[in-house]
Amino acid sequence: MSKMGQIADAVREKTSVDSPPRPAPAKTAPAAMADDPGLSGGDVLRALGRLARNASDFVTKNAMTICLSLLSLALGILVWHLATALKIDFYINFQNVPSPTKVFSAFWTHLADPEFYIHIGVSMQRILTGYVTAAVIGILAGVLMGRSRIARSLIYPYIEVLRPIPAVAWIPLAILMWPTEEASIIYITLLGALFPIVLNTLHGVEQTPEVLVRAAKSLGASRLQIFWHVILPAALPSIAAGLAIGMGVSWFSLLAGEIISGQYGIGYFTWNAYSLINYPDIVVGMLVIGGLGTLSTYAVKLGMQPLLSWQKRAR
Repeated sequence: MSKMGQIADAVREKTSVDSPPRPAPAKTAPAAMADDPGLSGGDVLRALGRLARNASDFVTKNAMTICLSLLSLALGILVWHLATALKIDFYINFQNVPSPTKVFSAFWTHLADPEFYIHIGVSMQRILTGYVTAAVIGILAGVLMGRSRIARSLIYPYIEVLRPIPAVAWIPLAILMWPTEEASIIYITLLGALFPIVLNTLHGVEQTPEVLVRAAKSLGASRLQIFWHVILPAALPSIAAGLAIGMGVSWFSLLAGEIISGQYGIGYFTWNAYSLINYPDIVVGMLVIGGLGTLSTYAVKLGMQPLLSWQKRAR
């Protein structure tokens, strides 16, 4: 070997000895995972901080509304307490109406009763089944009637004839039509939610500006594209209003169905309390129905907010 070759080999050996070994990829992987933003504890704390700030901003912006609402509720409970304590009997008889303390005591007792939660769970299951079915049928029927004169001529007469019939009037026929009491109660709940959804959807589709439809056609949009990008967004505010109203009406219809033919459910709980002359439980059932109806309506509005975010941008 030449002298130059020996020198080159000596240099390579020295470089391989002096240079530090290259770290293995497996050893750097945990460090990379520790630096992952989705897994760090600091990001979780920052997310919680943002949530707390958003809640604080909401309370600050709506402080007056929240205070007035709480004050109104407190005054209502105070009037209720005074009317029952004084046993007022002037046009409205409060002699047999339970006081707020008795109602709260009964409610607190039922919180430890598993059967009370069964009543609530059964009612919520019926509401979910009937309401979702009514929403699907109502939106489809409303869109069809809004975009097709033939469909409107075929469907709208049934809606106008059936809509004024109260839920209680449907109970005997529903029991005869459906094989089980459960199906009949869900059917009555469906009817209660159906008509507000259909009519509001129809109104929203009809109010779609025709100039937007013509503009989309001139740009070469197909019927499906016009429906998805023009008609449906324009009708969404009315559809959201119909869904919120339909939720409230569905609770009213459910109560009527459970009173007559139910064995479980918060409506049956309320009616059974009346049969047993248990006045505090009557009010407990009424307040639970009101609370569940309010929360479910708010959930519908909250679920529709992402679909209506374009309204805030347009403003």
